[in-house]
Amino acid sequence: MHVEGSPYRIWAAGVLLILIVAEMVWSWRNDKKVYQVKETLTNLGIMAGFQFTKVLFTGYQLAILGWAYRYRLFDFESSAGLFAIGFIVADFTYYWFHRASHAWKPLWAFHLIHHSSMWMNLTTSYRLNWFSAIVTPVFYLPMALLGFPPLMIALAVGLNLLYQFFMHTDAVGKLGVLEGVIDTPSAHRVHHGCNPIYIDRNFGGVLMVWDRIFGTYQPETEKVRYGITSGFVSHNPFVLVLHGFVDLFKGKMKYKG
Repeated sequence: MHVEGSPYRIWAAGVLLILIVAEMVWSWRNDKKVYQVKETLTNLGIMAGFQFTKVLFTGYQLAILGWAYRYRLFDFESSAGLFAIGFIVADFTYYWFHRASHAWKPLWAFHLIHHSSMWMNLTTSYRLNWFSAIVTPVFYLPMALLGFPPLMIALAVGLNLLYQFFMHTDAVGKLGVLEGVIDTPSAHRVHHGCNPIYIDRNFGGVLMVWDRIFGTYQPETEKVRYGITSGFVSHNPFVLVLHGFVDLFKGKMKYKG
């Protein structure tokens, strides 16, 4: 979900771009080969399309949440404490939304594109389906019904997704005591792995405690193989965005492609 009008958007975009360039330099200097030209251009094309549809669907998303908020059970007074609680509730909701996106074929049709890259780098984080905004707010309706304001929900979800940008990298190793507590690059590498041991693991957005509680946590123990089990799909952004839906309607859909 998305909130318009933030004066920090250009600065944030600049910082993210600097980090991507820094990762490219790190990869080149250390011969890590985590970037591939066609794949990176594909990711940038997908990102451009996603940014357009994000703006296009913002009104729809807030309208859905606003409708539910009219029937809220409680009237909370806005405060930093309420936002902190809302952030945790949003992260818990994200865990189940993310897990459902791997378990239910119609949702996997939206999510498949994010796992289709065979490289892991910061640009992979924006490999998102252009139409995911259609289904995303539905999972956050319970928050609005409880009494969390729509803009607060949107901000919490937006910060959650921003945090995950930093998880899409091979440049950061394990982070000691933080592993298994919060999402880390190591934990998220596992999530993107198509190794049998890594499939259906580490769904948390910011907190990894949900995976601990519900039995889906897996530490990084072997070299990660990225992508879906059926292998390479395409470098065409339109093919990638529609690939999951085509397979779904043809009856060919299976988990991890």
